[in-house]
Amino acid sequence: MSVLELKNIKKSYFLGKEEFPVLKGIDLQIERGEFVSLLGESGGGKSTLMNIIGGLDREYDGDVIVDGLVQRAKKEKAMDAYRRETIGFIFQSFNLVSYLSVLDNIMISLKMTALTEKERHARAIELTKQVGLYEHRKKKPAQLSGGQKQRVAIARALASDPEIILADEPTGALDSQNTREVLALLRDIAQSGKTVIVVTHSQEVAEYGTRIIHLADGVITGDERIKPAYPALEHDRIKSKALSLADTFKTAFQHFTNAWKINLLIAIGTAIGLFSVIFFLGLGNGATKYMNHMITSNVNPNIVTVFKRTTTDNAVANTEALRQAQENLGATDNLLDSNHLNSLKDAKYVTKVEPAYSISGLTTMKYDSTTKTGLYSITTWNASNINDSYVKGNKPENGEIALYEKDAKALNNDYKSLIGQSISITFTAKTSSNSNVEVTKSLKVSGILKNPDSAGAGGGAASSVIMTASTLKSSLSAAGADSDAAYAVVSVDKVDHVKSAAQTIQKIKIDGNKAFATFNMGSILDTLTNITNIVSYVLAAIAGISLIVSIFMIVVTTYMSVAERTKEIGVIRALGGRRKDISRLFTFESLILGLPSAIIAILAAFLGEFIINKALSGFLDGVSIVQISIGHLIFAVIVAVLIALFASLAPSGRAARLNTIEALAAE
Repeated sequence: MSVLELKNIKKSYFLGKEEFPVLKGIDLQIERGEFVSLLGESGGGKSTLMNIIGGLDREYDGDVIVDGLVQRAKKEKAMDAYRRETIGFIFQSFNLVSYLSVLDNIMISLKMTALTEKERHARAIELTKQVGLYEHRKKKPAQLSGGQKQRVAIARALASDPEIILADEPTGALDSQNTREVLALLRDIAQSGKTVIVVTHSQEVAEYGTRIIHLADGVITGDERIKPAYPALEHDRIKSKALSLADTFKTAFQHFTNAWKINLLIAIGTAIGLFSVIFFLGLGNGATKYMNHMITSNVNPNIVTVFKRTTTDNAVANTEALRQAQENLGATDNLLDSNHLNSLKDAKYVTKVEPAYSISGLTTMKYDSTTKTGLYSITTWNASNINDSYVKGNKPENGEIALYEKDAKALNNDYKSLIGQSISITFTAKTSSNSNVEVTKSLKVSGILKNPDSAGAGGGAASSVIMTASTLKSSLSAAGADSDAAYAVVSVDKVDHVKSAAQTIQKIKIDGNKAFATFNMGSILDTLTNITNIVSYVLAAIAGISLIVSIFMIVVTTYMSVAERTKEIGVIRALGGRRKDISRLFTFESLILGLPSAIIAILAAFLGEFIINKALSGFLDGVSIVQISIGHLIFAVIVAVLIALFASLAPSGRAARLNTIEALAAE
């Protein structure tokens, strides 16, 4: 039975509309075990016919029938499988992959078989012995002679155990000794039961076969049988399979490591952009946390300050209602009574409600023989004061008062000695009818507070006196003044619930009207965080421009790789590799380039973080100004991968679209 049958094969090339026939109707039958020599001068159509038989050229008329199956009817995927299972190519110019060893060149074909990795290696070793190259198995093609290179090509063609071996001028670049050795190998292959078809222009070479077919000007001019075909030997053939993702990745990694120096430089270039983005995001994160630390270390973040709304228009936003309430702070019609305070206690997440007072005006303080009169703010201690810093003493209890350093010094230069001493304080308050009443009270000094930052050395800030709410309320009541609270300080169970609690309080209605306007540090922190984030994102975006350069670097590198590896692409396709295998090969190579970029960038970012934080730790109360998060690292890896993928699209697509015959002929 014929293993190969050609029926009226015709092939023409066109230059514009002008037709140039190359094959003019080839009819041929070839048996299993034959060693057929296609003999003819250059230009006779021998190589074209071989490409048609091998499934590399599908633009022809007629039928190629292999094992009873018509090849023209097959789709590209099936033709790839046909080359993997049925055809083994041996090229005149060897077409070995320069950066791979002898063993790895043979393994290219074996990667497209169902053998295990161990079995592939064992078969590759066996083939090196069969072609007499075992001692040279670790050498690169550049270290081999012409004859040795052709033997590697033969071993690669045999690796997948194909039925038909196609050899295009296999001895054209060899001396007489190597020619005889190669032809002897091909004869041995035919004797093993395979069909060998050799394209040659040498009568001497042709006579090594069992049959000589003369081809001239696209037609068969002679068909001479020299000896009978070798008997077909049955054996369990190696099963083929498509190139797996893992094997494609390994191939890409082999090339990456072969050109590691230039790849490292490109990875560093890409890493610079990624480092800048990570670092600026970390700087924004650290700056935000530093500001939060500075604010929360001075102010209790778990509180909501509540004021009585002065407007009855429920549509007025909280921001405007808050402004109006603060402008009227302390006015008799803007105080919070017990009904207001009780309604706040029922709000969700609220753990404590403290009435707070703020009375500003001319105040007289007297200690011993010293009297000090000036503008003071009489306030009450509440949860917002928990972070106050005391020079000496502590917070006031009932019947006690706390003073700032500068106010204590005004009463006594040895101001620390005031602790435990009584002073008289006189100030003016309002009655419920909005008339003035004088309040005088003798209180013991419990503590001296550090001057507020705004006071500075000169004491320019307004003076303050702090006492408990119950002490002030009882003093107001005793003098006949209005004792309702100016505002309330509401403690919330968790910082995360502060916003929700504030929104709940804003919705509370009394007599059908919204009763409260609120303020909490969360709104300030949110504003500062937003500003910091915007700045850090802008800086990161500016730094990210360098990533565009990185994309072009990878694109150029991948395009260069495609150009350098055109023959390799042709070889993989000829051996049965699919277009998507070629595309994946260069996509994986770009990804392999992207991942080291991310690693270098991450290491550099951590080093930068350490150096900057170490240098500035003395100025920032030990808070790290650069704080790179896990999210930033994940972001860097994702960006590196996306850059690599995006950069690989065009080059990998071009590589996949290369014409196999042209790729094999590339210099």
